[in-house]
Amino acid sequence: MSKDFNIDEVFEKAERIERNGAAFYHKAAGNTELITAKGLFLKLAAMEEEHERTFNRLRAKFVSKEWQYEVYQPDSEVELYLRAIADGYVFTVDKNPADTLTGRETVGEVLRIAIRAEEDSIIFYLGLKDLVTEEKGGKYIDNIIKEERGHIVLLCRELASL
Repeated sequence: MSKDFNIDEVFEKAERIERNGAAFYHKAAGNTELITAKGLFLKLAAMEEEHERTFNRLRAKFVSKEWQYEVYQPDSEVELYLRAIADGYVFTVDKNPADTLTGRETVGEVLRIAIRAEEDSIIFYLGLKDLVTEEKGGKYIDNIIKEERGHIVLLCRELASL
């Protein structure tokens, strides 16, 4: 079974997802000559960096003594779901998708990888949202989920235009 799991670790994993996403998009931008794709990848990298800062701020709030016990419910279905993700049973949070880019991929292949990574992040954030009440920051997670969905739309549009 997995190690102890807490809200701090959940937010740390969310930050890592965003950091990995930004690294992936920066590397993808550096690997393409296609101007529209390069611009899209750089825009998405900046958005992922802002998401990381948002999760960092939320993490600081949630690990404070004020909110710590109010939010986290050990052995709840949500906690077990997030633990399964964190342990790599759903997808691997710790794996940086930028490490998979060799520079030989087509733009279409990179876009498909990015779409899957965005879908994975949404899966994680939906579980995270179940841990966080609206007044404690749920609206921020909702906004990030909407933006991640928007990323998928942008990526799919770029893919269709190829």
